[in-house]
Amino acid sequence: MNNPGKQQVFSISNQHQFNETALQVFRYQAVNNPVYRQFISGLGIDLDIVTSVEQIPFLPIEFFKSHTILSTTDPVEVTFTSSGTTGMITSSHQVTDKTWYEDSFRNAFDMFYGDIKNYTVLALLPSYLEREGSSLIYMVDDLIKQSSNSDSGFFLYNHDELYHQLKKQQAAEKPTLLIGVTFGLLDFIENYRIDFPELIVMETGGMKGRRKEMIREELHEILCNGFGVKQIHSEYGMTELLSQAYSKGDGIFECPPWMRIIIRDTNDPLTTLQSGKTGGISVIDLANINSCAFIATQDLGKIQPDGSFEVLGRFDQSDIRGCNLLIA
Repeated sequence: MNNPGKQQVFSISNQHQFNETALQVFRYQAVNNPVYRQFISGLGIDLDIVTSVEQIPFLPIEFFKSHTILSTTDPVEVTFTSSGTTGMITSSHQVTDKTWYEDSFRNAFDMFYGDIKNYTVLALLPSYLEREGSSLIYMVDDLIKQSSNSDSGFFLYNHDELYHQLKKQQAAEKPTLLIGVTFGLLDFIENYRIDFPELIVMETGGMKGRRKEMIREELHEILCNGFGVKQIHSEYGMTELLSQAYSKGDGIFECPPWMRIIIRDTNDPLTTLQSGKTGGISVIDLANINSCAFIATQDLGKIQPDGSFEVLGRFDQSDIRGCNLLIA
């Protein structure tokens, strides 16, 4: 069976189309991805009995630390790596066609926020800028370029420059997105306060070992007060994925149509839990066409009847990694 193309994946508009495409991707990757094929075989699963999305097995995300996860023999164009503290084994995600990633995050941003050209994009992502291979930096750099705005750009620790740029945007009444790693945003508002209600503050990436972890409610209250906004937006993605979910407040995330969250029983990974139940977050990312689209993360969460979801924490003894942002 052939893999679906971009037109099929990015034009998904209903559950039936998603389910059909997900099963098509599963059958393709179960044959053409050696690691995923071996994993399914080890579970004793017959491919012919997988007839619904709920029956698809999810590859544990830890495999990206020890294996090359590919469903194609095409040459690798870019390798994304996860962040980690010294001595920590990090994940590697080989991407053979980076246009899948670009189309995914461009389409998703447009869906949730509208045309990127309407925005000034300011990025406070010091820990990501200081290393190689960040998929988040790749995405934000592209969004900055797509904004076609000379005021858009990255900031490292030059908080004074960022403050004056924010004041400039506020005075000009220009729609502005500030995307920042959590500890960077907290560092900024310790020295600079601004009352900019129209600003979109999007936090991602956690504390990176720089600060003590905080519950979401406390963190967002501090950030709201520091920036003078009513809600803090968030992005849920990770090195091993090519799609992101977004929250426009209250820690409730929504996925683009080609991405879905499924909650699994922590004691039985093959059992899917109903909405409202807390369990492990598994992700179907149909943009991850040339790697693995079915990944069992180390995050805990619960899903709502409408498909939106919350991130409630992490499994015990799992690595702290970015871009899966909140410990709540």
